[in-house]
Amino acid sequence: MKYIYLIVVMFLVILTAGYLINKQSGISGDVVKNTEDLEIKGSDTLLQMVSSLAESYSEVEPSARISVTGGGSGVGIASLINGEIDIADASRKIEEDEIKQASNNGVDIWEFIIARDMLSVIVNEDNSVSELTMDEIGKIYRGEINNWEELGGEDKEITLYGRQSTSGTYIFFMEHVLEGDYSAKMRNMEGNQAILDAVKQDKSGIGYVGVGYLADENGKQISRIDVIKVAKDKSSEYISPLNKEKLPDYSISRPLYQYFANKPAKNSASYNFLIFELSAQGRDVIQKSGFDEITEIDNQHNEELLEKI
Repeated sequence: MKYIYLIVVMFLVILTAGYLINKQSGISGDVVKNTEDLEIKGSDTLLQMVSSLAESYSEVEPSARISVTGGGSGVGIASLINGEIDIADASRKIEEDEIKQASNNGVDIWEFIIARDMLSVIVNEDNSVSELTMDEIGKIYRGEINNWEELGGEDKEITLYGRQSTSGTYIFFMEHVLEGDYSAKMRNMEGNQAILDAVKQDKSGIGYVGVGYLADENGKQISRIDVIKVAKDKSSEYISPLNKEKLPDYSISRPLYQYFANKPAKNSASYNFLIFELSAQGRDVIQKSGFDEITEIDNQHNEELLEKI
């Protein structure tokens, strides 16, 4: 009888210890069952915005656990192809070779557009040059214009700041603005913030960043830099990426993408997060992050894919 009593006591002790361990570590059967784990990686331009989206989503779905990291669009897409993450953030469109690599790995890429970026050219606040054409920006970054004096500014050699080759912004700017190769003198920076910091310190510097990095947490333009007004050519209107009324006419507009490893099944973690991003609440977060809503054409692109899920 004493032997049976001892076994019962030991069993209760084990159960109690297990309960206390789980309670202290925050683990419970229900939490594990309902947790939505997502690994998102890629574009530095999207990093700040998608982190804010993930934070807001976690308030709606407390069990969601979303990791958002940068590294560049190319890094994110490569990680997606290799099956290391669930979603890749990209500030440029996926390339055909990348789609083929994904297919060879059994990955069926799905593309959604979650926001618009008015890619912005910036200079130091002491620079008197405030307007540039697309052709002039291209010549600056190709190394064909080397001094601000050639553009009506001071007699100072231009210092170029840009992104690394793994960056989607690097590729987009090269293809859509330069239409050629970057100057060998360009300094390749790790991210948008690094470019901002460099131009703030360099009176002869010029850089390009996502529009979401131009304002502080209160929505005010950050200090010590000026945002260049851009025109298609000398006979066109010069437009600031901060002028919301003129966004349809801004010359360096681009979609911001999210790529999924496979079709996001309804009510899956990736599907639920995507729907949140495209919702009114998600659009509000996107705008507060300094970026812009998708166009009607972008929306049609998304809707056509969502109808197939």
